[in-house]
Amino acid sequence: MNDTPSTAGPPDMDDPDSSPPGRTLTLADVLALPVLAVGRPLVVTGVTGLDRPVRWVHITELTDPASFLKGGELVLTTGMPLPEEPAGIRRYVDELAGVGAAALLIELVRRYHRPPDALVHACRARGLPLITLAKDVNFLEVTQVVHALILGNQAEAMRRTQRVHEAFTTLTLRGAGPEDVMRAAAEMSGHTVVLENLVHQALICEPSGTTLEEALTDWEQRSRATPPGDRTSQCGPEGWLTAPVEYQGERWGRVAMLPAPATEPAFGPEHITVLERTAMALTVARLIHPTPWERTAHRNALRDLLEQRHRSPEDVHARLAALGLPTENCGFLTVVVDLPAEGTTANPESRLSQDLQTTGIPALLGELAPGRLGVLLALSPSHPWQPTVERLSHAALALSPRAVVSVGSEVAHLTDAPRSFHQATRVAEATPPDQPLPPGRSFHERADVDLRRLLYALREDTRIQEYAEQQLGRLLDHDTRHGTNLLTTLRHYLDAAGNKTSAARRGGLSRETFYQRVRTIERLLDCDLESGDQRTALHVALTALDVFRVG
Repeated sequence: MNDTPSTAGPPDMDDPDSSPPGRTLTLADVLALPVLAVGRPLVVTGVTGLDRPVRWVHITELTDPASFLKGGELVLTTGMPLPEEPAGIRRYVDELAGVGAAALLIELVRRYHRPPDALVHACRARGLPLITLAKDVNFLEVTQVVHALILGNQAEAMRRTQRVHEAFTTLTLRGAGPEDVMRAAAEMSGHTVVLENLVHQALICEPSGTTLEEALTDWEQRSRATPPGDRTSQCGPEGWLTAPVEYQGERWGRVAMLPAPATEPAFGPEHITVLERTAMALTVARLIHPTPWERTAHRNALRDLLEQRHRSPEDVHARLAALGLPTENCGFLTVVVDLPAEGTTANPESRLSQDLQTTGIPALLGELAPGRLGVLLALSPSHPWQPTVERLSHAALALSPRAVVSVGSEVAHLTDAPRSFHQATRVAEATPPDQPLPPGRSFHERADVDLRRLLYALREDTRIQEYAEQQLGRLLDHDTRHGTNLLTTLRHYLDAAGNKTSAARRGGLSRETFYQRVRTIERLLDCDLESGDQRTALHVALTALDVFRVG
């Protein structure tokens, strides 16, 4: 302990009312008050104890003041009652230290002009801060000011505690979900809060004054180093404040409040209140929202990844790793599963998640939109992805025969996963109902997207609709008015790549009749069917028309 004498300089307080609200008054705070500062206080021993809380101020001229103390008091004395002999002084100090006095303050005006050596040695030996005053100070004014501050802080703390209770009660009555509860906890405490399950997966993290990367990096390892408790407590190498969260009478997980950066004081009673109310509100929310929160966490993580709602790539890695997904030394593949609203077995997310778990491949699965599930697979370099996707596809088809499973490209970095998801989504959007699959495969890939499927994906674009009408409208109108079937003749001609003989055979027509119909088509459409460009344009329009009629 460093006991070099030190003058007590004011930290942030210029008047009695400037004591920091919401935290316990410390010895340093009291010494900085103007009512004491005029006495030129000097810390003789116990400089490192200036952060001790001051519960009360006690003026005494007794030789045995300890019998009137309960601990945490700043003892004020003129020095008049101090014993003459060193043994008596040691006993005096022992009693003060034994009862837990915050400090001894002695005025060097009447009996002493320097503190007795025996007093200094005794205070140093017991770790009791000793402060001297060089000038006369009105002790009564000191007690009035300090007690007013202490009582004011206590009243303010009670008001804040009441506000905490009211806020969480409102959340509970409103049926708030876990995200709302955790967000409120972070806002009210000013600390990062994390909800984890029993296998140390961080399901929800609400940062405060830090990033996801700082809060969640190596989460499982750090969490396992912080032992669980049966009640709210501060423990572990990082000094987390934790509280258990229960569900139907059994422990389900815990909520952890992480310490703020270095200079912040330790957790106080209000932080404990916030965390305990958070745990209670989460227990109620678990009953109101019975859907497994792991599933909700996966869904939110996938949506944020897809929409790139992260501050940095490091935040993405930390968040997904804290959910149990490997993010190092592996590749990634995205899968989109579209399930029709009708005829699909209940709880498709749960069923597909269970099937994925049996493959042993780490994955996140969640709903990206109504009827559409997203899957992010983490694959080791030596593990082919096709068998896993095949198994997932068969499981989806078991849920609904009309399920469509589409995959994006395999990517090496997690930051490229959104691009892979967009690719898989485009494949899904380009797949009409009952689209046949290549033999031996139960899922769709990017290579499957041909002209027809591309136009199917764009079928709601009015520009495509206008194009088809511009190219074929007059022919369709003619067929409607005259009961002809020139559109079919055109289809046979285009399918035969302009070979009129082959096209006539397909249509069961004589060559002369077919040639006559071709000339009529050219006249109606004002085109030359011998032109490869015009045949291509009409083929695209005809394919688009087929897509509109199917879709």
